[in-house]
Amino acid sequence: MGKYLDVFMNWLFGYQMSDGVILAVGTIANVLVVALPVLLAVAMIVWVDRKVWAAIQLRKGPNVVGPFGLMQSFADGLKVFLKETIIPAGANKFLFLLAPGLSLIFGLVGWAVIPFGEGMVISDLNVGILYLFAVSSLAVYGIIIAGWASNSRYAFLGAMRSAAQMVSYEVSIGLVLVTVLLCVGSLNLTDVVMAQRGISLGLFNGYFFTGLMPMFFIFFISALAETNRTPFDLPEAEEEIVAGFQIEYSSMSMALFYLGEYANIILMCGMMSILFFGGWLPIVDWKPLYAIPGVIWLFGKMFFFFFCFAWIKASVPRYRYDQLMRLGWKVFLPVSLIWVVLTSSYLVFFGKFSA
Repeated sequence: MGKYLDVFMNWLFGYQMSDGVILAVGTIANVLVVALPVLLAVAMIVWVDRKVWAAIQLRKGPNVVGPFGLMQSFADGLKVFLKETIIPAGANKFLFLLAPGLSLIFGLVGWAVIPFGEGMVISDLNVGILYLFAVSSLAVYGIIIAGWASNSRYAFLGAMRSAAQMVSYEVSIGLVLVTVLLCVGSLNLTDVVMAQRGISLGLFNGYFFTGLMPMFFIFFISALAETNRTPFDLPEAEEEIVAGFQIEYSSMSMALFYLGEYANIILMCGMMSILFFGGWLPIVDWKPLYAIPGVIWLFGKMFFFFFCFAWIKASVPRYRYDQLMRLGWKVFLPVSLIWVVLTSSYLVFFGKFSA
């Protein structure tokens, strides 16, 4: 890409760019190529979310602004952008305004290592899995800072709940990643996808889902808790703490929290697709299907998982907080540990993962 940038800049401005400038411009271009579609996708999946809820509740959902209501998310974004940002008198203004931005940033930086196809990645890190685990862990800081800086008991209680919840389920997610690492022998996400090629389940590609099915379901449920999604949206339990950590937020600062939340949800859908369902690989191991761009297969799998997220939100009642913590520490943690031992034992005796 740098060579083409150099040719373009030479034609446009009449000078040769240095290697450092080419690298900087190329990096910024790569980031924008991923970040802008992710932000656009956030607006679209909010529309999908509302449409799924409406269908389950026998309603129409958004259907006025734009064709099929597609522009409703943009209209809502314009509305909150034009509203006044109100900062509580006792709040720490700097941290109060910083927290929403952190939530959005941590929701976007994880996409740097997500491969959309072979070679289609911003940074093909050898420790991509650890990078994603670290980024998902950092997401809690925006919530904690928001709760503390708001100078409100309800906001602070919601933030503390969220911190305890996210830390609890990050332990299970970490053990799930360990089992995938054991099967692949690499922390590189491209290697994770390529290691699943050839694992068959009859006509269909089996992927790691066939041998690590319990870990997939633990990861899926933990992703719901990690993103504060129903039935684990207890930091925003209206009947107890009103709107939780974001109760004091309004206008665009509140919208940034929603953007960060949905960006994290899409990221989790992408991680599930890559870790357990072969990423950009086709569902059926049939040679003509490999001609379809891998990014289409990846987006299709991500859309399916997001549909499951929306379906669960519209149909499953909220957990109590004690049930939430019991599930994480007394069920998911021991099951994950046992499966790590079983996976290690299988690999020791058979040498390689296969369906």
